[in-house]
Amino acid sequence: MARRPHNAPPTRDTGPRINERITSDEIRLIGADGENVGVVTPSRALDLAEEAGLDLVEISPNANPPVCKIMDFGKYKYEQQKRESEARKKQKVIEVKEVKFRPNTDTHDYDVKMRNVTKFLQNGDKVKVTLRFRGREMAHQELGRDLLNRVAEDTKDIGKIENMPKMEGRQMIMIIGPVASK
Repeated sequence: MARRPHNAPPTRDTGPRINERITSDEIRLIGADGENVGVVTPSRALDLAEEAGLDLVEISPNANPPVCKIMDFGKYKYEQQKRESEARKKQKVIEVKEVKFRPNTDTHDYDVKMRNVTKFLQNGDKVKVTLRFRGREMAHQELGRDLLNRVAEDTKDIGKIENMPKMEGRQMIMIIGPVASK
């Protein structure tokens, strides 16, 4: 397999074909102001684009014949980038936050940790509730299960249990997801 030189630019060409790269025998042309010119040859379309001082851009390459439009390609790419960045801004990335308990967590500590759990769920994040057993605590796993059931009961209004409590080594894990807002 031949390798390209280290300093050579990548050969992948992204985006629509423009100007001389359009290879079809005939194309359906849309003018600069949006009117349908009709089916013409690419050379005729290029002449019209040069007269207007714009580029010939292939909009729909899979159509028969391919659809091309006379437009400012730099402006088109800029607007497309802006649309994509707006779409990325509006996305909500769901994170998984972790809250760790012990089987004998006292009431005040429990309340503080539950405040964090409710805050995470209200922000739309998932919460991984981890219950850690040490030493002889492994003999009393039912205490841990009761604690996780209490957590589930306290969060039933703002979260739903996605993974029921299960043992993984010396810890019991449960995942709670936010309830979809109406």
